Amino acid sequence: MRDCQIENAMAESLRAFDPEAFLAKVGTGKTAVQYRNKQIIFGQGDLANAVFYVQKGRVKLTVVSKSGREAVIGIIGARAFFGEGCLAGQPVRMASASAMTDCSLVRLQKRAINRLLHAEPDFSALFLAYVLSRNIRIEEDLVDQLFNSSEKRLARVLLLLANFGKEEKPELIIPKISQETLAEIIGTTRPRVSFFMNKFRKLGFISYNGGLEIHNSLLSVILHD
Repeated sequence: MRDCQIENAMAESLRAFDPEAFLAKVGTGKTAVQYRNKQIIFGQGDLANAVFYVQKGRVKLTVVSKSGREAVIGIIGARAFFGEGCLAGQPVRMASASAMTDCSLVRLQKRAINRLLHAEPDFSALFLAYVLSRNIRIEEDLVDQLFNSSEKRLARVLLLLANFGKEEKPELIIPKISQETLAEIIGTTRPRVSFFMNKFRKLGFISYNGGLEIHNSLLSVILHD
């Protein structure tokens, strides 16, 4: 019961969090920046001294192992923050960030956000709820990776890209994303992604109509045991 109350309280806080109002409160220490498709925003190992907010576009987060293997660990869409690890004392970037589309971002200096969080307790609580929701999403991704089939993982990623399950209206047609990127996200090969995408299309779960169109019926892949 208590866990349910905590979740409900967090959901209410999240709904109350207005990123644009947060940005207005920052005042000095923010810069509007533009990035072209595939342009690097920051690299793994770079100094972590700023948080970014996505106004328009999508950003891909990747990590590279010591052996050179690369993995996609997240895709950040509009009205979302990334790079907030610096606020928890992270000295360098643990991942790289690059634009998946042409992007409009706001760069927020670490000092400016810390100043706001200390001066505005209400905003601090709302931002904390936002960060915690991101952590929950990461845990869900880990569980998905460990226990679900690559077919279910692919379906879940497509639904998340289309905003299914979020308060905002789902995007029936999602921005272009390569099968190579999808394979990196779910931890499988491109041929496997191609196989499942063809299967989803034949079953009517997705369609190609000026872009990749996601249908509600794709949820049945996740719900089916």
